Amino acid sequence: MADFEREFGWDDEINKESGDYEPLPEGDYRFTVSKVERARSQGKGKLPPCNMAKVTLTVHGAEYDRDITENLLLHSSLEWKLSQFFLSIGMKKHDEPLRMNWPAAIGKSGNCRVTERAFTRNDGTTGKTNDIAKFYAYDEVVNVVQPASMQQHYQQPSAPAANVWTPGSF
Repeated sequence: MADFEREFGWDDEINKESGDYEPLPEGDYRFTVSKVERARSQGKGKLPPCNMAKVTLTVHGAEYDRDITENLLLHSSLEWKLSQFFLSIGMKKHDEPLRMNWPAAIGKSGNCRVTERAFTRNDGTTGKTNDIAKFYAYDEVVNVVQPASMQQHYQQPSAPAANVWTPGSF
């Protein structure tokens, strides 16, 4: 049987009993924003319910890419993290305000710090996943893991473009 993702038919034969998710080793990586979704956080601890951007990043590893979803809460206590994200992809300039434009983030690239986290699955077994610990600003020099197929293509992001936002675009 071919080794690619596909839809199953109702009567297809299945065999695979466990997922083959392999987290990336901890380190600094290049990423591309592949998807942004609007969501709502229910609140936790000191944070009240608030808007949330579910940002899917394709993180480029040495041997394989991994999609990591980062929930960015749109709350004043986490404004620094929002700024960190937009600085990383070159949409925000240092010490200047930015009107967030989430759709424009799709396709942009930046650098981030990836960590591993252990968790308990519903069946009681332990699994591992990746988290984003930090977004590096566009002008920070970071020694990122270089994918073998793209080593010559990766460069530091350039300075951010002008702060442009179209009302109602998201």
